[in-house]
Amino acid sequence: MPSDTASGTAQLRPVDEHLRRIIEMIAPLEPYDQPLLEAHGLPVCEDVTSPIALPRFDNSSMDGYAVRHGDVTGASDEAPIHLPVVGESAAGSTKPYAMAPGTCLKIMTGAPIPSGADAVVPVEWTDAGRATVRIFAAPQPGQYLRHAGEDVREGDLVVTEGTLLGARQIAVLAAAGKAQVSARPRPRVVVISTGSELRDPGGSLDFDSIYDANSFMLAAAARAMGAIAYRVGIVSDDPLNFSDALSDQLVRADAVVTSGGVSMGDYDVVKDVLGRLGTVEFCDVAMQPGKPQGFGRVGEDGTPIFTLPGNPVSAYVSFEVFVAPALRRMMGRQPYRRPLVQAQLMRDVRSILGKRQYVRAHFEVTADGATVTPVGGHGSHLVGDLAAANSLLVVAEDATGLAAGDTAGVLVLDRDF
Repeated sequence: MPSDTASGTAQLRPVDEHLRRIIEMIAPLEPYDQPLLEAHGLPVCEDVTSPIALPRFDNSSMDGYAVRHGDVTGASDEAPIHLPVVGESAAGSTKPYAMAPGTCLKIMTGAPIPSGADAVVPVEWTDAGRATVRIFAAPQPGQYLRHAGEDVREGDLVVTEGTLLGARQIAVLAAAGKAQVSARPRPRVVVISTGSELRDPGGSLDFDSIYDANSFMLAAAARAMGAIAYRVGIVSDDPLNFSDALSDQLVRADAVVTSGGVSMGDYDVVKDVLGRLGTVEFCDVAMQPGKPQGFGRVGEDGTPIFTLPGNPVSAYVSFEVFVAPALRRMMGRQPYRRPLVQAQLMRDVRSILGKRQYVRAHFEVTADGATVTPVGGHGSHLVGDLAAANSLLVVAEDATGLAAGDTAGVLVLDRDF
């Protein structure tokens, strides 16, 4: 892969350029027929028509009595109409009914309307009689009837290609009898944290060790994007250990995300091992936090790999800016990028000219409009501030800061898009 160099001096690659290169190398996964619930949250890859009408048959929208309207005209409290009850129709009953004039049929909500009936008297308008019923009010012709096909006709288009399957879309597909639907699978994302200093939460710490937050954070972020995440145990800074772990995991990966080991240190194992392959490119991106980035392909199947910085804030911002759009492309979801919304800045923010700044912030919508307030400091190790934020305030590369009262662009986190 070409690198961005000029006279041997590394140049900062624009954020949008780095993302463009990633998206161009990522292809949507091939769709296949999936059970409805497995496809929840995924775009449909086909137009779906209903093979049946909804409702399938005329049925009652109330518990009550199926009647001929002409038999109950004029019913009132003072002059109730008495009708013999000749049967009962409950939802799920397979027995068809026909009514003779001057009779009625007790009926439950959802049950088929018997032949000869053209209205339903709600049970509240009667004395709830069993053998004979007294009716105190008359419905209008067709009242409390659901007609076959009034919702969906046989052959109607119920879900169009590209529609994101939510609970409502799944409801109509299930009602139409569709057990499966064509959709792209959820990407399987393997998450690897590198660092000999890392320990799993719950264990003991040595003098110079820390708990691994990154792999948990990145696996959770991948799941939030709709992917299937596999968190791998901590990998030390030994090149052989990293190579073995990566090789073992590729069999179940549509994408690999690593954190740590991509800077310029003596123990940056990810850069050391992958740099020899010639299929993974490392570069510095014009952003803060998250400058050191790597992306490419590994293994016989050319599995995409994202190598993110080791500081947790840098890793999280990098995931949001680069990995999340790639996962959405794999699933065929649009848009790829989280939309930038506008809000009034509540406090001054400083930035570095030439770098796109992503500032942890709190976004809020009030009666007076949307506001955004920076949270905590700028350090890329401040995971407590990251947890307290619900958004990233974006300062463009050509600005050295924003003043309180300015309109600012904000990436609102934990919101589907």
